Amino acid sequence: MITLYTPSDQAAWDEFVLSHPEGVNYHLSGWRQVVETTFGHKTYYLLAKEGHKIKGILPLVHMKSLLFGNFLASLPFFNYGGVLAQDEETKHLLLKQAISLAQELDAEHIELRHLTPALSPKEKDSWQLKTHKVTLFLNLPDAPEILWKSFKSKLRSQIRRPQKEGMTAQIGHLDQLNNFYQVFSINMRDLGTPVYPKRFFANILMTFPDTARICTVFYQDIPVASGFIIGFKNTLEIPWASSLRKYNRYAPNMLLYWNILKYACEQGYKRFDFGRSTPNKGTYRFKKQWGAVPHQLYWYYWLRQGNELPALNPDNPKYKLAIKLWQRLPLFLTQLIGPKIVKNIP
Repeated sequence: MITLYTPSDQAAWDEFVLSHPEGVNYHLSGWRQVVETTFGHKTYYLLAKEGHKIKGILPLVHMKSLLFGNFLASLPFFNYGGVLAQDEETKHLLLKQAISLAQELDAEHIELRHLTPALSPKEKDSWQLKTHKVTLFLNLPDAPEILWKSFKSKLRSQIRRPQKEGMTAQIGHLDQLNNFYQVFSINMRDLGTPVYPKRFFANILMTFPDTARICTVFYQDIPVASGFIIGFKNTLEIPWASSLRKYNRYAPNMLLYWNILKYACEQGYKRFDFGRSTPNKGTYRFKKQWGAVPHQLYWYYWLRQGNELPALNPDNPKYKLAIKLWQRLPLFLTQLIGPKIVKNIP
């Protein structure tokens, strides 16, 4: 039986996610609250039950706007999500229900973001696959000293450079939110990308107080680099990181990532997730220098008849002019109107 999530399902839902070997952070029920509270999107969290026992889940967010279209995503804004089930039949029923929901909502497509291959041959006729992104994982030793010794001398010297300039790093919680957002919003403007609202990150910190943290690098009391980190099971992930271009010659990013990796080892995490990248681009090469290994991501799409695969990303040529214009806007304006735009970009 397929039902919709209710608050009474929270404990059982999260227990299922934690016990399933392919369960990821963004399957947890708390992200539903983060998305709804921050962006106001309608969510459809599908549950497959046998009696009172959960056999599968599929969290879906409905996004609808004139600019970017009408679609369902699992999960927008984040790297992973998708369908999670105990067996192929349960998975098939959840996907079938998702398609019915999309048709009912007149959605143009469904996007499922997976860390591992997820669809059986039974689903191949209904779904298309994109493998344009990877994430990069680094296995962590038991102590930061061991990790430090594993680095090449060039990498160690790059980490020492910002330290010699007097830069320091701090790891905190809500106390670091303003510092993170200042760096993040400037960097997003410089990239030509609309910025998330500050409350998005505040809501994550408050929803996941035990596992979400912020690391900030300071130069003469000025925040010059900052990263948002969140843990799940044995993995610490950095979904967002930024630095100020005017200080790049001092390499604050190197100090940022080293302090986060050191923190991960000290907290007992066994793997670090550098986040998704396009192979061979700049951020991909930056992550690989730490010894991280690329891992293929699998994004699946159901398309309404006649529709093409969506391309809602900065690499799409039709957004080039908008990106250039955005880069010239004053910061306060991007912070004001950016959240109204980015809420509809998955």
